[in-house]
Amino acid sequence: MPAGSFSPKEQHVPHHLAWYVAAKKEESDRKWSLDPIQRAMGQLGWWHILVCAVVFPLKFPVAWHQMSIIFLGPSVNYTCASDPSLDRCDAGCTSWTYDNSTFATTITTEWDLVCGNANLVKLSQTIFMFGILVGGVVFGSLADKYGRRPPLVIAVIIQLVTGVGAAVIGSFWVFVVLRFLTAVATGGTMVTSFVLVMEIIGPKWRELFSVLYQIPFNLGHLTLAGFAYFLREWRQLQFALSIFSVLMLSYYWLVPESPRYLFTSGNVDGAVTVLEQAAKRNNLPTDTIRNDIEQYAKEKTRNASANASKGNVLDLFRTPNMRAKTLYMCFNWFVCGLAFFGVAQYIGHAGGDIYTNVAISAALELPGTLLCIYMMKAYGRKKTLIFSNTLTGISMLAIAFVPSSASALNVALASVGLIGMSISFPTVYLYAGELFPTVVRNVGIGTASMIARFGSMIAPFVAGMGSIAYWLPPCIFGLVPLVGAFCVFFLPETQGHPLPETLEDGENFGKRHTAANGAAGVENGKH
Repeated sequence: MPAGSFSPKEQHVPHHLAWYVAAKKEESDRKWSLDPIQRAMGQLGWWHILVCAVVFPLKFPVAWHQMSIIFLGPSVNYTCASDPSLDRCDAGCTSWTYDNSTFATTITTEWDLVCGNANLVKLSQTIFMFGILVGGVVFGSLADKYGRRPPLVIAVIIQLVTGVGAAVIGSFWVFVVLRFLTAVATGGTMVTSFVLVMEIIGPKWRELFSVLYQIPFNLGHLTLAGFAYFLREWRQLQFALSIFSVLMLSYYWLVPESPRYLFTSGNVDGAVTVLEQAAKRNNLPTDTIRNDIEQYAKEKTRNASANASKGNVLDLFRTPNMRAKTLYMCFNWFVCGLAFFGVAQYIGHAGGDIYTNVAISAALELPGTLLCIYMMKAYGRKKTLIFSNTLTGISMLAIAFVPSSASALNVALASVGLIGMSISFPTVYLYAGELFPTVVRNVGIGTASMIARFGSMIAPFVAGMGSIAYWLPPCIFGLVPLVGAFCVFFLPETQGHPLPETLEDGENFGKRHTAANGAAGVENGKH
């Protein structure tokens, strides 16, 4: 049962056993070194579960908007309509006839994004992914300045308005601009919701919830194929995927502000109010919360001068061991951005029924994400990431040796590659959080996430390279994860180790471990 909260049986224990329940809670709090904020609301209880149940559905539109280009702008067969005797991309051809047996309309067919304009579809997705990057940076800053809830609500409103707007406009470039703004908002919902969840969940359950947070994304990817199957007009599909955000306007009333943000911003009364609400819902005592939090605030004020120095992005590269770990970790985030989104789009280009292909590959992501929970517990972060990257690398390289006509086998191998990435992505989130020291943890994860967005920005162009050579996309999507797996060999395992706090801790973490192993090897060699 979650530490810091009571099970249903414990909530109704006889009076003479109450001391035992309280003692067990106190013992658990000491084990996890909980601060007064976490002790007040518990590590996990009904309040935490209800907040997560409200916030997690945000990941549905995150998946829909990021993956929808598979169905909004797919490759379609076409011929020259102005003169059927001409080659379809001949300079004299001015209009085209499209095969609408699979898609009634797409942005490709509506705005003639073929021949010389074919790359505009890929460019629109690259601009969209750049919007995700911008949104993470902009809304991350807003969340630090104004709290988690207000930027989250604003992002949802922008996502709704621009998403619906993109479904009704008549110009391709206005569509691109509105999709970019949708992406900025989507990036905002991603960063603010993740921070909020991680700030309320206790350390005992943080690892589990960091992975569970990804599952609605997997379900969103899966349901996208269902939406697209029944809505063959691209405008109807875009509208349906966007209007869902109307439900999230309720966040203004349903989502609480992070008590940690309220506390660190000096609003002790606000933090106490939220913590008392959480404690009541979790059946925890509320009598001492105000006194505990006020004492904690005074303690923090006394220690403020000692902790005033904050790290910056240059500190990630200032010392050799920290620099190496940062580069290896950032490259693995690049791998995830490139391979996850690239392979997902590549499956859309593969032969066979596009709806079945996307649905099957998306369905396989879910067991991959769940497997990630077990593997990180059983084998640690390092071995898990090496395995998942290698799985993706080998499966994608194998496609290069399979005939293009064997579409079922190609999709099966690409789906295995996507399973690997569905393990890698949650792993790098947690791995980076444990690898970077506290003073530069936010900037470290932010930098790594930015690098991942660059990978996702070039993914559409790599996925479309099949027109140059059939084997080119799978080779790139295979080799890059294998290089990433090789880089992980140089990273230290973080499972079971205390989090590094200072820059000195960060520089020594892994270095001393390696040195100790080397010394042990020499000692063993003597015998």
